[in-house]
Amino acid sequence: MTTAYFLILALLTLTWFLVGRQRASSLAGTDPSALHSLPSYHGLFLAALVFLPMLLIFAVGAPLAERYVEATALKGFDPATVSEGLGRSAILRDIQSVLAGNYSGTAAPELTAGASAYAQASNFAHWSLLIAGVVAALLAAISGFRLIGPEFRARNSVERLVKYVLLACSAIAVLTTVGIVFSVLFETIHFFSKVSPIDFLFGLQWSPQTAIRADQVGSSGAFGIVPLVTGTLLITVIAIAVAGPLGLFAAIYMAEYASPRVRGITKPILEILAGVPTVVLGFFAALTVAPFIRGWGEMVGLNVASESALAAGLVMGMMIIPFVSSLSDDVINAVPQALRDGSYAMGATKSETIKKVVLPAALPGIVSAFMLAISRAVGETMIVVMAAGLAANLTFNPLEAVTTFTVQIKTILVGDQEFDSAKTLSAFALGFVLFFFTLVLNFIALQIVKRYREQYD
Repeated sequence: MTTAYFLILALLTLTWFLVGRQRASSLAGTDPSALHSLPSYHGLFLAALVFLPMLLIFAVGAPLAERYVEATALKGFDPATVSEGLGRSAILRDIQSVLAGNYSGTAAPELTAGASAYAQASNFAHWSLLIAGVVAALLAAISGFRLIGPEFRARNSVERLVKYVLLACSAIAVLTTVGIVFSVLFETIHFFSKVSPIDFLFGLQWSPQTAIRADQVGSSGAFGIVPLVTGTLLITVIAIAVAGPLGLFAAIYMAEYASPRVRGITKPILEILAGVPTVVLGFFAALTVAPFIRGWGEMVGLNVASESALAAGLVMGMMIIPFVSSLSDDVINAVPQALRDGSYAMGATKSETIKKVVLPAALPGIVSAFMLAISRAVGETMIVVMAAGLAANLTFNPLEAVTTFTVQIKTILVGDQEFDSAKTLSAFALGFVLFFFTLVLNFIALQIVKRYREQYD
């Protein structure tokens, strides 16, 4: 039914666009200047009056219709069973299986009755939603059709509608961000009601699970994030130490030295790295890089763990090279050619021009590229899981196994567990700290950009 709704929406929108344009053209006759706006703007005005009400009714009505259908189908079942989240979901799945004809076994009478009620309520809700949307669209279109005339400012109305739509999209993006922040913040506050913030921020042991025996480490849970901070920073530093020079030098070559033909081939190949799934890079780190590092360490007498921060950092550095190189390349190309020509006119060589003129002028953009790459490295999960392990070791040795914020968040939220426990809530606290860390990085990047930004004519 959803497909039919949107097909009718598209048909009505196109129809009223043609009606509005034809109506305006007939009023103009042979003198287009008789109209304030072009006929196409009149058509767009009517099309918007059809499209927006139908879309709004669907966005609001579809969830309400689904709730109505589910409530109608579940009326014949035990309220105690329906009130449970898993029980409600299981009953609805069985009802849908009965309707689809793939229910295994003999359906109980109440299940058959529920399936019948579900089908009837679903049919009624869908037709009601479709009729309401069509009626609202036609009423709006007829009201708009009466406005069409030589003096009607259709262009202004369309531009005003576009502005409101763009404002609504911006508001949705902002409100989504605010909602994410507050949802994480509320759960973090709940977590801090169970665990001291001092112990969480400055504790040296991370063991969120509750031990079986009292003599085990963290028998009541140890939630100190210092080992996670050191692991995250260690892997990030290794990654940026790999990606920073390689990405920046690659950008300088492509922007200043490479011919257009070489650049057209090299840049897309380099950017393919950004499209490689991180799980593939994780396999590469676990099966190729980590054994190589361990073998190399044994040759020189070093004790290298099978899962090490160095292996994860190296492969993560490979992953974020395109973020540094592509953005830096675009920024370097945006430096005005007049600056280069002026440097050459003063007798500077190409390398001197790059060091003394181009790179200082492109510094804000390069810093932004590095900050984006660092944020990407901090938020990576799969490579660390597969190459660095899950051990929360407080160490700065890159040859040992470490873990990061994102890995622990993934580990904590996997499996069946009580949502209200300190272990589960600690994932939200980790997410909030990680969000704050990336926010600080972005703030630093903005301050650097503001301080060193140059304006060019």
